[in-house]
Amino acid sequence: MTATGPVTLPFAESGSSIEEAFAACERLTRSHYENFSVATRLLPRDLRRHFFSIYAFCRGVDDLGDEVDGDRLALLDAWEAELEAAYSGTPSHPYFVALRQTIREFDIPKEPLLKLIEANRRDQSITRYPDFDELLGYCEYSANPVGSLVLYVFGHREPELHRLSDYTCTALQLTNFWQDVARDFDIGRIYIPGDTMERFGVQENDIREKRATPQFKAALKFEVDRARELFRKGIPLIDRVQGKARIDIALFTAGGMAILDKIESRDYDVLTRRPALSKREKAVLFARTQIRSKLRMHPLPKKYRDGRGR
Repeated sequence: MTATGPVTLPFAESGSSIEEAFAACERLTRSHYENFSVATRLLPRDLRRHFFSIYAFCRGVDDLGDEVDGDRLALLDAWEAELEAAYSGTPSHPYFVALRQTIREFDIPKEPLLKLIEANRRDQSITRYPDFDELLGYCEYSANPVGSLVLYVFGHREPELHRLSDYTCTALQLTNFWQDVARDFDIGRIYIPGDTMERFGVQENDIREKRATPQFKAALKFEVDRARELFRKGIPLIDRVQGKARIDIALFTAGGMAILDKIESRDYDVLTRRPALSKREKAVLFARTQIRSKLRMHPLPKKYRDGRGR
């Protein structure tokens, strides 16, 4: 799809040389996502800027779908036009100038990038999911492509590894949904599947009024357990990659499961206060993952490998 009229994309900065473009991507990354910035410290220097360019693409498309004012569908069309130019032309937006270099160096296919744009198109009209399968279908577009992009940069094209990555990415997306039930409702979305709400007797008005009823807590526990199982299914990926990639993937898995632990520790009340890891908790998680790896232990604690929480 292409925009029908002139559309000016946000986020652009002056200058579009390769170095300036990658610098713009790095600034965006470091200003928006502390967890990602921490994780990139583990990466070889020659890979870092490519993760910054991927993050800039992902952050940009999410912001177009969720944050900006104006015709979001037209802006997403313009974002896709820049992506097409990164593959077969000359992009003008600095994020895509950098991304074109990443695409070329790692032979990244277009499909996962297109899926991320499509996920944000769907967000403009789809605000409820009738069942878990429908929600998983959304995650195939909104989350799983990110894992594939990471694996491409690490040099992994094996289908089995991408399948394992899908489990982890879907689990991370679900964790974010269960962490942000109140925030998502405020922008008009509910990701708890409709059949789960019906099964446990949860009413939309409970979420609107931020009432963590026993029914709501039971429904959220049910969904948290599903997310834990998906994390568990993705853990074999950690043992199939080497070096820094192994620690990075373990760190994201541990971080996601720690959020699920935090939700459980609050008796599944995510409506009155958003569960999140403190800076200290993130630092401890980072240090423990590194130490376990250096001691030739599995980087994830046994409780997570067994699929258990706290």
